[in-house]
Amino acid sequence: MPQTILIVDDDPAQRRLLQSVVGAQGYTTVTAQDGIEALTILRDPQKKSVDVMLLDLVMPGKSGMDVLAEIRPERPDLPVIVLTANGSVTTVVQAMQSGANDFIVKPASPERLQVSIRNALKINVLAGEVSRLKRKADGTLRFEDLIARSLVMRQSIKLAERAAQSNIPILIEGESGVGKEVMARAIQGGSERVGRPFVAVNCGAIPENLVESILFGHEKGSFTGATEKRLGKFQEANGGTLFLDEVGELPLDIQVKLLRAIQEGEVDPVGGKKPVKVDIRLISATNKDLQQLVDEGKFREDLFYRLNVFPLSLPTLRDRREDIPELIEHFIRKFAIEEGRNVSGIEPSALQLLSEYPWPGNVRQLENIIYRAVVLSDRELLTLHDFPQLVAQAGSLTEPITPSSATLDGEGLHPRPPMAEGFSPFDVEGHMRTLAEVEGEMIEMAIRKYDGRMSEVARRLGIGRSTLYRKVRELGLEVRESA
Repeated sequence: MPQTILIVDDDPAQRRLLQSVVGAQGYTTVTAQDGIEALTILRDPQKKSVDVMLLDLVMPGKSGMDVLAEIRPERPDLPVIVLTANGSVTTVVQAMQSGANDFIVKPASPERLQVSIRNALKINVLAGEVSRLKRKADGTLRFEDLIARSLVMRQSIKLAERAAQSNIPILIEGESGVGKEVMARAIQGGSERVGRPFVAVNCGAIPENLVESILFGHEKGSFTGATEKRLGKFQEANGGTLFLDEVGELPLDIQVKLLRAIQEGEVDPVGGKKPVKVDIRLISATNKDLQQLVDEGKFREDLFYRLNVFPLSLPTLRDRREDIPELIEHFIRKFAIEEGRNVSGIEPSALQLLSEYPWPGNVRQLENIIYRAVVLSDRELLTLHDFPQLVAQAGSLTEPITPSSATLDGEGLHPRPPMAEGFSPFDVEGHMRTLAEVEGEMIEMAIRKYDGRMSEVARRLGIGRSTLYRKVRELGLEVRESA
């Protein structure tokens, strides 16, 4: 979706020129003839959201400085690029002190405008991502932070928003990797417990002999190795939210104690003399069918009814493909920030590959794939070469024309022909195939391409005819030489 640039200038000719230049660079433009109209546009919720403002400093009525002074407290995150014919140091300093992000002296070249707008957008995106990561860490993640263009995901969020307004126990159901914990954090962020402790427990990862101690705590000396008193997860989450992931993995004897803790609002630490009162919001999650586990006698029916008061189902990634491009952008920004990489996007061919992949591991698998690509890539844009495992599974590789897929000679850069359909240097698991395997397939392809003309095949492969015949015999290939 193209970003929107607000152009503010009292000169009609200058507005038309800027609108033409900025529009040609792929951005949506909105214009204002003075500072008053600019402020009206920025404050009108019915108007398109503005991503960057190009602001003339010298205008009748409200000047650019006046606009900056008014809008900065309301929109501190809005990138502003000021334009003026006066390029004095005093003017530059004054504009920057008022909150401008960049300064361009008229007349501005298209290249200078493009670089300035691109940098402003990049800074804005990075600031937004840092803010989102901070909210996640502080327990203030919001539903607006979730990526949900798809109808099925928006429906799940609507249900979650309703549940967040009360303390009703929630059971989030969905395949592994669909984002159950992220949804649980957003529920807390939309509830009255926002900003309070959020304690996540993966019930399937706790050793069976430690489950009780980890959940409910223990007293010093209550068992071998208990050298000090320890608070359980229930007490750590007191006043906030306790998230029990993969709750179906809990042993039956622990399920009894969990049921009591939920019903009574208190826990019994191992070795403790009296119960401890706790006030928690319980959110559980599972990738299994708990009703089936109940039928099989592996999960307590009474506990199931306690947890399943408000069931919330999350869709798989393959059922919300409309969200994949935005999820990819989000993960690229996130890991570029965390790893200090200069990766800013993805090429269309790679985006298409990722959009069509079935994603059995859902959002978590997509996140890990992007993480690996961002860390290993040496380009600004991710390409097909950064996803070898997915390319191998797709069955073929069509190389985009990039510096790494081109040859350089005295006349410049020339595209290297794409690999033949069905040929890949990677095996089904994404690892490199052996030289012998690739060599045999190359020889067979060359023989077919040149219709069995062995002299031509040997010349194209750069080997002697005797060597070619020997390899053909070793490979057991049948060759009908052309006349």
